[in-house]
Amino acid sequence: MKARKIINKDFRKGTIDKRIYGSFVEHMGRVVYGGIYEPGHFSADEDGFRQDVLKLVKKMGVTAVRYPGGNFVSCYDWRDGVGPKEQRPRRLELAWRAVETNEVGTNEFMKWAHKAEVEPIWAVNLGTKGIENAVSALEYCNIAGGTKYSDLRRSHGIENPYRIKTWCLGNEMDGEWQIGHKTAEEYGRLAQETAKAMKQVDPEVRLVSCGSSKSDMLTWPEWEAVTLSYTYDYVDYISLHQYYGGQEKGTAEFLAQSVDMENYIKTVIATCDFVKARKRSQKILNISFDEWGVWEMPDQEVVSQVDAKPWQVAPQLSEQIYTMEDALLFASMMMNFLKYADRIKIACQSLLTNVSAAIMTEEGAEAWVQPIFYPFAQMSAYGRGIVLEEQGRGDAYSCSFGEVEYLDSVAVYNVERNEVVFFLVNRGEENMDFSAELQNFRIEGIAEHIIMCHENRKITNRENHNAVKPFEVQDVTTKDQTISCMLRPLSWNVIRVKVQ
Repeated sequence: MKARKIINKDFRKGTIDKRIYGSFVEHMGRVVYGGIYEPGHFSADEDGFRQDVLKLVKKMGVTAVRYPGGNFVSCYDWRDGVGPKEQRPRRLELAWRAVETNEVGTNEFMKWAHKAEVEPIWAVNLGTKGIENAVSALEYCNIAGGTKYSDLRRSHGIENPYRIKTWCLGNEMDGEWQIGHKTAEEYGRLAQETAKAMKQVDPEVRLVSCGSSKSDMLTWPEWEAVTLSYTYDYVDYISLHQYYGGQEKGTAEFLAQSVDMENYIKTVIATCDFVKARKRSQKILNISFDEWGVWEMPDQEVVSQVDAKPWQVAPQLSEQIYTMEDALLFASMMMNFLKYADRIKIACQSLLTNVSAAIMTEEGAEAWVQPIFYPFAQMSAYGRGIVLEEQGRGDAYSCSFGEVEYLDSVAVYNVERNEVVFFLVNRGEENMDFSAELQNFRIEGIAEHIIMCHENRKITNRENHNAVKPFEVQDVTTKDQTISCMLRPLSWNVIRVKVQ
């Protein structure tokens, strides 16, 4: 197999927003309790946060975290999670049929976010609550003092406001599974009025309107067209969510699902621009892809787990173990955020710990990482700067998504580091001869070629936590303006080229 690409220093697609390297913490299963927070753990700090997890979050390169949900937020009152812990109510949590102790709430999460060095992205309840609950939460978090809820925060020991910048107007309101599910018209009106009120409280906030929950929703993309007819003038982003599974379809079909995701993105961009044109607006609406991941566990299996353990605190739930094969699809999904960096400004991998997660924890043991951890960490580390246009083509195969190239690729120009970085997935089961011509660059050398692959595509890190991890090879050659190397079958690759 062969693939050849051409990039040019002057042909640029967009500048990468660091928030695309975000993640997601929801009160679901063991994400919070037993995940980021476990007071009895040997690594727990004075606030009960697992320091081994905090170290891995930083190593992963997470820049932003969406909180507190997710489906959880649609039946959540933020007031339950503030004030003295001993006075907080235990609630029936309806989304996952658990008991929520409210031991971790707004101020605890913000303390954790500060320690993790991540930007918080906050979601408000537009399922069972509405305008008042959203604006009071905003007042509590962002107003300095002199009002009911800002003074309540100060009475809880938080003198200075948090100034949280980005707020999500509900979660997956198009889904019938959502507590407080709404039609497009119902949600559009509520989100419009909530946005107007929130910007009265703090004109500096940036708001996210709910888009479609996945690309196979029957209401997609009509949902976007209808809801944005109400919210377009008042919000700054529209959200997208997407999960893929289906390894039983075979490797080629499984890995091609990132092409469906790309079509999903392009359709939503087109819908946003249609509303822009219809409104004769000068405003460009961007995308917050604030839930995404590989979710191999069938929905009915998750439901059965919930039903089998009703009304427990932090029950073990949907703790997917990822394979090498999963990591390849995960990497290709994440590469889409780079390809559309001109419009995608936020992305949140779902979830951070234990549930469809990159980081796994065990009671009384060290945290460990899944294969998906590494593509995320490497893209966050090296995928900073400007995304370059790519030309050229390689061998392809046919599947339900049409003709799909074996090579999935994206190139980033990091001006500060004087390097061009190629992120590459070989979807094929054979070696691939790869070459790339770097026009208007002078190649100074190869910084490194990092690869992750394994002869067993189904291997995981569950038993041997180091079974799947990246390693470095020295096989890239340069000639004039061209680099060349061999990409191994079913492999993830990072090639850093030093340029002038």
